[in-house]
Amino acid sequence: MPPITLTAASMDLSPAVDRRDNVSSDEAALQATVLGLFDAHAAGLRRYALSFGLPPSAAEDVVQEAYLTLFAHLRLGRPREHLKGWLYRVTHNLSLKQRQRAKRWQHADADAARALVLIDPADNPEERLAGAERRRRLRAVTQALAERDRRCLYLRAEGLNYRDIARVLGVSLGSVAKSLTRAFARLASSEAR
Repeated sequence: MPPITLTAASMDLSPAVDRRDNVSSDEAALQATVLGLFDAHAAGLRRYALSFGLPPSAAEDVVQEAYLTLFAHLRLGRPREHLKGWLYRVTHNLSLKQRQRAKRWQHADADAARALVLIDPADNPEERLAGAERRRRLRAVTQALAERDRRCLYLRAEGLNYRDIARVLGVSLGSVAKSLTRAFARLASSEAR
């Protein structure tokens, strides 16, 4: 999102009223004062905000907030002396707050990144290698099983119970039990190595 640029033409500092008829002379004078100060000092205030190490969009936000604060200050009838210095002081304070806020976000982002590293469920390279070796070994053992034992194992892995496996393969329930016992024993012995 591009930064919002505050210009004299874009600043409507009056309350929501029809500008042609209802703008009082005090309100017009107030707007003229703020717009004049904006034209005279906005670029310098932006440079000053940037000197705090803020990114350009944040510096622009600080300057705009400073002018909105100025408008509220003047609207409340507060002193109008030394407004240039007053603007720089407000910009200074807002820049410090913005920089502090950015640091908090950086720390929060760093903490979140550390937490992600700590809770990352992905295997590390050593675990991936060990897992790949285990899968290769189990595949080899499974392929070495007798055809019936292998089919029983596959069907059991798919969630079928012994009776359903016996029906699918057309064998007795005892044959399924013996086949699965042999298959599980072979797989367990390969894991012990």
